Amino acid sequence: MGKNQKNKYKLILFFLFILSFKIPNIFNSSKKLEICLCSPVKKENIYLEEFVEYYKSYNVDKIFLYDNNEIDGEHLEYVINDYVESGFVKIIDFRGKKHALYEMMNDCYKNNYLNYDWLIFYEIDEYIHLRNYSDIKKFLGEDKFKKCQTVQLNWVLHTDNGNIYYENKPLAIRFPNSKKSYANAAIKSILRGRNSHFVINCVHKLNEKFKTCDGFGRKTHIKGISTDIVDNEYYYIDHYFCKSTEEFINKINKGDVLYFQDNFIDRIRVYFEVNKVTNKKIDYIKNHLHTNISFENILHQKNYKV
Repeated sequence: MGKNQKNKYKLILFFLFILSFKIPNIFNSSKKLEICLCSPVKKENIYLEEFVEYYKSYNVDKIFLYDNNEIDGEHLEYVINDYVESGFVKIIDFRGKKHALYEMMNDCYKNNYLNYDWLIFYEIDEYIHLRNYSDIKKFLGEDKFKKCQTVQLNWVLHTDNGNIYYENKPLAIRFPNSKKSYANAAIKSILRGRNSHFVINCVHKLNEKFKTCDGFGRKTHIKGISTDIVDNEYYYIDHYFCKSTEEFINKINKGDVLYFQDNFIDRIRVYFEVNKVTNKKIDYIKNHLHTNISFENILHQKNYKV
């Protein structure tokens, strides 16, 4: 081998050595997913640490919490300051804003879609359940989702489990998934990042021109906000929408980021569609709900039995 040829090989090896530092993944085409969670928060400090820790255990990279408390209301930092200081949680100030859910969702997507492969839009009472997956990156990294723009999972509605009052215990212990829980066809979305065309105008779904998939990677067929095939066994959302009677009434009284105050009756109806009607619950609601409603009309119209 001549001197010039040896020098040529040395030069090639030198450039390969440099490239190994400049492009660490040149021999590895796999890419680590980056996933964040966007959630509105209002008067929910007692649930925050459990919620944050749950999604941290699922390997979410970042949580953006939109603080929608009243100006003089509770502060999120009081209970999750360690997560904020570590950088795992970022709090966005939306204090005092009324019915700003879609504004929050669009703000979170617009400001973060370039940095994350997937953005999860769940609320503080919604806990993802992925059978056989303890890492959400392994789930969303499956080939079955490569052509999906959104992944939409159904709710499983948890009942009050007969509890009238709040207890300082984990939600899954107080309200276990059981035969009392109800599969619900309504869906909530996980959005693919890097898409500047997403505009969120519904808490449940997006523009149907984007390919939507269920937890199996199958194209979903949506009517309204619901799917035709409901999954409550493999990939779904544990929705602790009412918790105890006390907590449900606190939820209604506070108002929230979406509902207006004129739908008390509808929300009480939904509560009693899922939960057993008892005189103790009715008495509690009458004494603590910040409005007057006719229980006789509610129960009569739905043929409930006390």
